Amino acid sequence: MPGVIAIVGRPNVGKSALFNRLAGRRIAIVHDEPGVTRDRVSAEVEWRGHTFTLVDTGGLGLLRGEKTHDVILEATVRQVELAIESADVVILVVDVQDGMVPLDRDVAQRLRESGKPVVVAANKADSKELALRSVEFAELGFEKIFPVSAIHGRGVGELVEAAVALLPRPGSGQGESPAAEAQTPLKIAVVGRPNVGKSSLINALIGSERVIVTPIPGTTRDAVDVPFEVETDGVRQQYVLIDTAGIRRRRSISSSIEFFSITRAENAIARCDIAVLVLDAEAGVVQQDKKVAGLIAEHNKACVIAVNKWDIYEAQIAGAANPQRARTGDKKPVTFTDFAKWVQERIFFLDYAPVIFISALTRFNLDRLLEAIRFVAGQLQQKIPTGILNRTLHDAVELRQPPSKRGHRLKFFYATQIKQAPPTFLMFVNRVELLTEPYKKYLVHQLRRAFGYEGCPIVLVPRPRPRASEGSKHD
Repeated sequence: MPGVIAIVGRPNVGKSALFNRLAGRRIAIVHDEPGVTRDRVSAEVEWRGHTFTLVDTGGLGLLRGEKTHDVILEATVRQVELAIESADVVILVVDVQDGMVPLDRDVAQRLRESGKPVVVAANKADSKELALRSVEFAELGFEKIFPVSAIHGRGVGELVEAAVALLPRPGSGQGESPAAEAQTPLKIAVVGRPNVGKSSLINALIGSERVIVTPIPGTTRDAVDVPFEVETDGVRQQYVLIDTAGIRRRRSISSSIEFFSITRAENAIARCDIAVLVLDAEAGVVQQDKKVAGLIAEHNKACVIAVNKWDIYEAQIAGAANPQRARTGDKKPVTFTDFAKWVQERIFFLDYAPVIFISALTRFNLDRLLEAIRFVAGQLQQKIPTGILNRTLHDAVELRQPPSKRGHRLKFFYATQIKQAPPTFLMFVNRVELLTEPYKKYLVHQLRRAFGYEGCPIVLVPRPRPRASEGSKHD
């Protein structure tokens, strides 16, 4: 495993700006409002041949012993403490423009007690005059102090060089086997509207408070990558769980921070291998659930639908006079089978996604959810032999004749699989415009019957067959 460098400090000193500078891309949300970063955000970084994990953290905004009723602030502090515990090296960020403040001294004391190697980034040193002020922070008791400007990149190279030099050298600990190192983790994006239990689900899966969970909608802002490993029958499988901000309706977005949070969630869907769409069993399928499902379908992502809070729903329908009727007047089934069918009817464009009923609170059915994710991942790895694919399509055409228009009937010449995730099939036909959407759906249905592909979208790409003379025109 690569070494871990954690970036810590009080709020609004530029930790996320430094994180983005070192990561080489905008991952953490950067904003001039204190407390924007709450969870730990990580990225793999390579610096002059050295690879390490860089972790951004929320601001330590509480002096030790200070009490607060802000549950998010308390949880943020706990996340920073966990980041320090797991780090090999810590970069303490301070602000030369503000100068030394009591919170800086408090954070420094925490770091000294941790025993971790520390380098100090005296940030916002945007000029030589400001850089000279960095000597003030020698009072913190750390030897390595570097005036930097995260925004302009000034002094960042020297800072990283010093931090990397303090990382454990390769071979100093027990490494992973070559097979484990070669395995590429499966990226699982946990998505849904606010307050359906996404962060609770991730914490239940990994068995620790890795991401912040509170009953306040919108707690998660950044898309947080959480490495996760499961051992099944002696085989280890690696995952990266991506916890995302709840996706709200566009007209409900009240700030630029929330806009960036939603953008991160949409990006998480775009870069994941499988999306887990979390629904609330009691609420059923609401309009915003359909919007999130639409994003998954738009990006052609494999999907598993997790209906959370099933324990609460079961308790309610058990005590209800008429358990078949929801508060909205819409009938919701009671059994797993009927409820799954009910969900797929309402999110018909994700009807390929298996529906699993869970409770993150009681851990009910979490093993089934992991089984479904593993199964869908296996379906994504299928590579259909060209001969078998063409025979299947030929049989489908024989069973139901293609459409025709103005005397021209659609003809299939040849098909081949060009991509596995999502399963994408290139089909050469006589006239692309004759391949109607209903006939496409029919062919997709036949491919599912033949090859499974549960949880996976199937993409058909029609193309006119190249003429024999075209290949020799430019020879």
